[in-house]
Amino acid sequence: MDPVSIWIIVGCVVMIILTVIWTYNKLIMLNERVNEAWSDITVQLKYRADLIPNVIESVKGYAKHEKEAFKDVTEARSKVMGAKSVKSVAAAEDALTASLSKIFAIAEAYPQLKASENFKELQKQLQDVEDKIQAARRFYNAGAKELNVKMKGFPTNLIAKRLGFKIRDYFEVSASEAERIADAPEVKF
Repeated sequence: MDPVSIWIIVGCVVMIILTVIWTYNKLIMLNERVNEAWSDITVQLKYRADLIPNVIESVKGYAKHEKEAFKDVTEARSKVMGAKSVKSVAAAEDALTASLSKIFAIAEAYPQLKASENFKELQKQLQDVEDKIQAARRFYNAGAKELNVKMKGFPTNLIAKRLGFKIRDYFEVSASEAERIADAPEVKF
């Protein structure tokens, strides 16, 4: 074999090795970005879960007879905190949102509660954390999309599967929420 052929073979082998290393490092970076986004979601969920008992206590002071609504919120909160996968968190969040809306509907019936500075501040904090959760979900979905697209492309798809990388689920609107959005009331002036 002549020296030129040897250098061509060595060059091809080096290119393959460099491609695998670059691909692996890119997948690690994208995977960590998705992990970071997931971590941000869990931090915001924890913060919201810590606020919920305060909201319940505020409402309880005015509406002691609404025990079922308080129980629903507490159970939904526990399910969110216990959920591990994207899909289970999304499902648990739907239940929590529905039960929290009942609490705020109860609060509407009590003008003194609505006027309470403590309750107003809790509502403001809860809205702020909901906004942060939505932003964290968008960041997570963007990272998951980038990772998934990279993993599905050639030649990364050959390398990713062998190295144990997995396609990530998206945070999606649940079927019940999608139905509610689809049935949104029409506004006419």
